[in-house]
Amino acid sequence: MRRAEVLPGKPFPLGATYDGNGVNFAVFSEHAKKVEVCLFDPTDPKKETRRFPLLETSNHVWHGYMPGVHAGCLYGLRVHGPYEPKKGLRFNPHKLLVDPYARALHGKVDPKAPIHGYVHGGKEEDLVMDTQDDAWGVPKAVILSDGFDWEGDRPPEVPWHKTVLYELHVKGFTKLNPRVPEHLRGTYAGLAHPATIEHLKKVGVTSVELLPIHAFMDEPFLTQKGRSNYWGYNTLGFFAPDARYSASGSLGEQVAEFKGMVKLLHRAGIEVILDVVYNHTCEGNHLGPTLSFKGLDAGAYYRLSEKDPRYFMDFTGCGNSWNATHPYALKLIADSLRYWVEVMHVDGFRFDLATTLGRDRHGYDTRAAFFQILHQDPVLSRVKLIAEPWDVGDYGYQVGNFPVLWSEWNGKYRDTMRRYWKGDDRQAAEIGSRLTGSSDLFALSGRKPTASVNFVTAHDGFTLHDLVTYSQKHNEANGEENRDGANDNHAWNCGVEGETNDPKVNALREQQKRNFLASLFLSQGVPMLVAGDEMGRTQKGNNNAYCQDNELSWVNWELNEKQRQLLDFTSRIIKLRREQPVLSKRRFFRGAHIWDSELKDLAWFRPDGKEMKREDWEKPYVRSLAFLLGGDAIATPDDEGHRIVGDTLLVLLNAHHEPITFMLPALEWGADWELVVDTAATGESLRTHTPAGGKVQAVGRSLVVLRRPATEWE
Repeated sequence: MRRAEVLPGKPFPLGATYDGNGVNFAVFSEHAKKVEVCLFDPTDPKKETRRFPLLETSNHVWHGYMPGVHAGCLYGLRVHGPYEPKKGLRFNPHKLLVDPYARALHGKVDPKAPIHGYVHGGKEEDLVMDTQDDAWGVPKAVILSDGFDWEGDRPPEVPWHKTVLYELHVKGFTKLNPRVPEHLRGTYAGLAHPATIEHLKKVGVTSVELLPIHAFMDEPFLTQKGRSNYWGYNTLGFFAPDARYSASGSLGEQVAEFKGMVKLLHRAGIEVILDVVYNHTCEGNHLGPTLSFKGLDAGAYYRLSEKDPRYFMDFTGCGNSWNATHPYALKLIADSLRYWVEVMHVDGFRFDLATTLGRDRHGYDTRAAFFQILHQDPVLSRVKLIAEPWDVGDYGYQVGNFPVLWSEWNGKYRDTMRRYWKGDDRQAAEIGSRLTGSSDLFALSGRKPTASVNFVTAHDGFTLHDLVTYSQKHNEANGEENRDGANDNHAWNCGVEGETNDPKVNALREQQKRNFLASLFLSQGVPMLVAGDEMGRTQKGNNNAYCQDNELSWVNWELNEKQRQLLDFTSRIIKLRREQPVLSKRRFFRGAHIWDSELKDLAWFRPDGKEMKREDWEKPYVRSLAFLLGGDAIATPDDEGHRIVGDTLLVLLNAHHEPITFMLPALEWGADWELVVDTAATGESLRTHTPAGGKVQAVGRSLVVLRRPATEWE
């Protein structure tokens, strides 16, 4: 090929950009000696049709413009340079690399291909370069053209204090749903099907949080066992929606299908939040495959050991850690996030192992460059940002220690709720903090209750049903001899391990599920429900179903009577939350009168009806207590400046195994109370009234909610 056929092009934007006449390619690599683009036949992706070099470099970006290349073409990269692992350099032109900025990928990684940059299985491990070509077993990037009719799509912009998160897996959520056409089950289109949206609206969720949909790779050790990475926390491409969830194709159709899904969910008023994995990639440690970043510039994209750059630093437990201290690695994160917001219209992100991204050379720092970049960005600073505030490195548990703008998965909330309803000692003070927004964790940093994303279960761990059915994990199906998964789950099986026909045990389990759900949606903060928990989904005691792409993980839509009752209860408790302003406050409680309120905004009571004192919180055996939320003591006005006035709620909590009689607060706290929730009852209509100063019995391990209508004192 004559060099004149490749024009200089531009160093921006990175990736492959089609303008109608040709494609501009731009690739970052600081230490490469040569970068080539390889084109492949879309009808035979193993067949390379052309190869040309990027001849220009600007600020370590290799770039060139190729006239005549059009949308739909497939391509990959070959990068030349020194192969010196001991210096952190792993260039190998025999390995086809995925463009980090690829918008779509066609094909999967074939673990049987020679995808390692070194002689795999050799005595010298990664020190000897492998010269076998692996292009036949590596995904190819797809060149896309712009063009999608969003039909005036606008983000729902659900306020944080009104948000109800719903964590789901794109495939697992609809794979078994008989109301979704079979060819759409398990796909982006299936998630946007009217039957799916109908369920989401019935439950009352405002925002779906999708487990990773970035293109990812199945680990070879799983494929050798006939399994796959179901959850998807093993990213290969940060811009590309994974085609395995596409019903329409993998040559760019997956991108249009994803956009169509977002558009329809937005039309229903439902936000789309992505679970994103920027803390590590699928390339693993020094013995992992060379698929993209490792062969482009390993030291730029990964944290390498300062003492021996042959080895990767690992704060994630996945072999490598993203180098969030390097300008171009940070740029890729910001560019990727901005792409998903501006081009794909998503509404926010949940960052897996986010502590890793906040690590500089000295450790975790709330002023790290990653945080500063997001905070100053005019696009990213306005979307929902959720941290999983831990990793496996030193001082990795950072719950409550993320900057403003961030909400966090509150692991302390999860553990406290589980311990309390299990009946553990010394939980009173903790339960008081967690139910009211965890001000002890978030107030000092200037954040509000919505900084706390409250959850009892998540994809990682027991389902709600299994939390009350198993005390121990049962992960034998994973093939790791039950060694994987957390051992300390704070779970209680209600007296029998596993499923049983004992009616008393089963009744208690259903009651415990309602206790957890009621606690979750009565708490200040942002509640997160896991898909299927509202219908009693089970994983048969498996608390680490990451490799179970089968009916063990998929949501079952064939419900028995108990499961239908649980679904109805969940819908009703979320409806109660939506209707009661005192359950979604934008500021922390003061425990005082607000405005000219008759009632305190928050008051705690003992079962005898007297307000709790400091010594009551410190008693180890306290499992029964009550709190009152004053409906006329809401500090913040509505969006139009009007005072918010709602019902007053009184919540009775009894984690003791025996019934407890609560004396309702005296007359000055109100007149009649209406019973609106009793987790020991399954009926939908509860109209019992009890006068102030009267008595209400909460059976063993139950929660009761009473309401005093706002009209009584308006």
